[in-house]
Amino acid sequence: MTHLQDTVTLNNGVKMPQLGLGVWKAKDGEETYAAVKHAIQHGYRAIDTAAAYKNEESVGKAIKDSGVPREELFITTKVWNADHGYDATIRAFETSLEKLGLEYLDLYLIHWPVKDKYKDTWKALERLYSDGKVRAIGVCNFNIHHLEDLLSEAKTVPAVNQSEFHPYLTQEPLREFCKSKGIHFEGWSPLGNGKLLDNTLIQEIAKKYNKTAAQVILRWHLQNDAITIPKSVTPSRIEENAAIFDFELTAEDMNTINSLNKDERTGPDPDNFNF
Repeated sequence: MTHLQDTVTLNNGVKMPQLGLGVWKAKDGEETYAAVKHAIQHGYRAIDTAAAYKNEESVGKAIKDSGVPREELFITTKVWNADHGYDATIRAFETSLEKLGLEYLDLYLIHWPVKDKYKDTWKALERLYSDGKVRAIGVCNFNIHHLEDLLSEAKTVPAVNQSEFHPYLTQEPLREFCKSKGIHFEGWSPLGNGKLLDNTLIQEIAKKYNKTAAQVILRWHLQNDAITIPKSVTPSRIEENAAIFDFELTAEDMNTINSLNKDERTGPDPDNFNF
């Protein structure tokens, strides 16, 4: 990866930028609008939101005002737990599309694997995909057993599984499983909710490359073939997070960062989540 707009190719041939902007916890209104608009004008082409973030309208307004043609952008949103089920998911999709002010989505994801419901929800996503309303469909926070269960009936293999991923939670078995099924892995909370920025080993590696700890961690994501969506509403941070295409971590440094894994989550465990 040598450029902010470099892409990975999903299992249906659709190209998705490997680095995007996440807007989780970004406040609806000026905060989200300004962050998304700045990111797009700075060269970002992928924006990741969700119905549960309650900022889709601000994302949509920024997209409209960015001046960048719609077809050059890659927009993701997600169906929330309360909207699982076939009919409810179709309605939730239309609501998100209306809030975003878009005619189609690039990627629509199931936000969490709500027990006994996500298969019907997936059928709705398959319908939206076959109708051409979304270019790719996928899931979030699905562990291996969730994916196995879904794949036992799915007509369409998810293009993406978005899960928590950072050097304290390297998710190797899950990533290997996804790879074996042609599902591209996407990481959320790439900086471990900020906890990793103070890690001494990462700071030492960052000095060697004259980069920040955040830049080293995000580069580690790219070199692990993961799509990554760091969240920031600060213009300088948005720019800093994108300045990771002019260096490459050595195999030794990659292994050092990999060794930091302790299976430590900063967010909910999909197997122990109050849906």
